[in-house]
Amino acid sequence: MADLAGLKAFDLAAADLTVWVYKKSTRDGLPVFNGRWVGITDDLAASLRGAVSQALQAVTETIEYGILAQNNEGSVLTLGADETHIALVDGQAAEPVEKLKVRQLKQIANADFYMLRFATADGVLLAVRKTNATWSTRRTAGILRVVFEDEELDIDDRPAFSLEPFFDFFVFGGEVFVSHKGRFESVLAYRAGHVEAFQELVAEPDFLDIFSDVAAITEFVGANKIHLRRAIAIREKGHFRSAEFMQNLRAQCAAMGLTITFADDGRIVPTPETCRDIFQALLDHRLDSRLSMQMYDVQSTEAVA
Repeated sequence: MADLAGLKAFDLAAADLTVWVYKKSTRDGLPVFNGRWVGITDDLAASLRGAVSQALQAVTETIEYGILAQNNEGSVLTLGADETHIALVDGQAAEPVEKLKVRQLKQIANADFYMLRFATADGVLLAVRKTNATWSTRRTAGILRVVFEDEELDIDDRPAFSLEPFFDFFVFGGEVFVSHKGRFESVLAYRAGHVEAFQELVAEPDFLDIFSDVAAITEFVGANKIHLRRAIAIREKGHFRSAEFMQNLRAQCAAMGLTITFADDGRIVPTPETCRDIFQALLDHRLDSRLSMQMYDVQSTEAVA
């Protein structure tokens, strides 16, 4: 179980702090992270400690990470660090040797994300944030940076980067605490495996067997990250493997307001217009309220008993 209390109790004030910037690339389909550490002033260090402390104290609950799981301002999604590529990132940061120190602008410009590494004798806490547009030389090219000083504007051509007081995820005690799911998946290439998992799904005999053809399903999903997540959730739930579930779907489809066509042999006949309803059905995300007597589409389900 994720140790939220331990995360929030981590002694940030006593920890050694190093700031790392990373550039990410891909080799043979796998992410490659190249990190460098950068010197910071005492004032900046104090501000960063305060920002992390404030962000951690705002967290009040944890939710188990899932393909369709979502958190809010006061919660984080949690998963094991060993399920991610974070070891490739932190492995470089364990020892800030001189050859990895940032000494030239090109070594820090266009970085993909930065990481604050807090280390004590008792453990390590990582706070990670994806960089914004101020780190991109392409996006800032042609922009005149100015400052207001002595009652007038003047050009300030010094390179500047923005460190925001918010973090996409934290790593502590072998667990990842995700506050922004989309940026977490982007930083650690966590979603990269979703395409491969979907390809495995549409090749699975049990999945193929419920359709007359999966071409429309494949086109519907494409590279859409939401549809990929939903497809993987369909695979994880595995309702399509249940003969009883599929029989109930055929019998109750019309009553539930689902537009799904079935062939004479009982297989689903997907079309571009019906794929959304097919996904809702296979996710079991169209539910009937006994209180309002209304039918609802839901984002996720959790069994009550």
